[in-house]
Amino acid sequence: MKRFMAGLAIVLLFVAVFGVFGMMAEAAYPERPITYVIAFNPGGESDITARAQQPYLEKVLGTKIIITYKIGGGGAVAWSEVPRMRPDGYTIVGHNIPHIILQPLQRKDTGYKTTDLKTVCWFQATPNILVVPVDSQFKTLEDFVKYAKEHPGQITLGGSGSYSANHLGTVEFNEAAGIETTYIPFTGSGDAVPAFLGGHVTGLMTYTTMVANYREQMRPLAVATEERVSIFPDVPTFKELGYDYVEGAYRGICVPPKTPDEIVNKLADAFKQVNETPEFKEMMEAMGFQMVFYGPEESEKFVEDRVEYYKSILDKLEMK
Repeated sequence: MKRFMAGLAIVLLFVAVFGVFGMMAEAAYPERPITYVIAFNPGGESDITARAQQPYLEKVLGTKIIITYKIGGGGAVAWSEVPRMRPDGYTIVGHNIPHIILQPLQRKDTGYKTTDLKTVCWFQATPNILVVPVDSQFKTLEDFVKYAKEHPGQITLGGSGSYSANHLGTVEFNEAAGIETTYIPFTGSGDAVPAFLGGHVTGLMTYTTMVANYREQMRPLAVATEERVSIFPDVPTFKELGYDYVEGAYRGICVPPKTPDEIVNKLADAFKQVNETPEFKEMMEAMGFQMVFYGPEESEKFVEDRVEYYKSILDKLEMK
């Protein structure tokens, strides 16, 4: 009995000591630089956002933020590594909806499941927008649709990745308009722009942010929102032109599933503080971003709802 009690005391002491050390480590977080992984090419929305957030995050968290890139598979290369990363909060990965939902639903080789990614928060959204070159024969969406109906498959639309908001949006618009266009995936929206400017695609199904950066080279035909976007007041929505099409991407941060809640909450609070900084918010909105915020608990429900939504529309759309 004495041996048992002595052994139990040692076990309890071990648990208590290491439990305290664990809590101290979490309380002290972060004690060293944090790596912020971007899943797409430099120059796209994810990269622009991370670069803008970087100095604000460093101030809030009191440590360096190191931005790195792991590109490929429309983001899947980076996201497939998340479950194998150390769950210590020192590597955070930018992730997107609908990408992290559509890829596992539509492909068997993504290397990850949606539930493998623990969302810290969602902090912004960017609507889809259809653009053509400023010297294009298409002056209006009506011109575009008319030509597409007369020449099935001939119009090519570039976009960011496969099974992304741009890809899904192209398929959704094809369905709504009764047309057939050909979607060309690029490794990121920034990577699609040179092909567009070089005349290698007819147009882009891109994000409002790209148009804000290339106003003189792009002619927007319609934006996929419920109401017109404030920075493009003259650009009609697809809905007001008679097409039931609203689509875009959400961006946020994820970590490995076993990351302690204390660390997740601290990161979420940091991103929320950045989002609420007036000069940051004004800067991002001027570039075409829409600022939102869903914390850890809200994000879980948000992702579940989006999974059901995308499942419902995939049942009636053919994604190739």
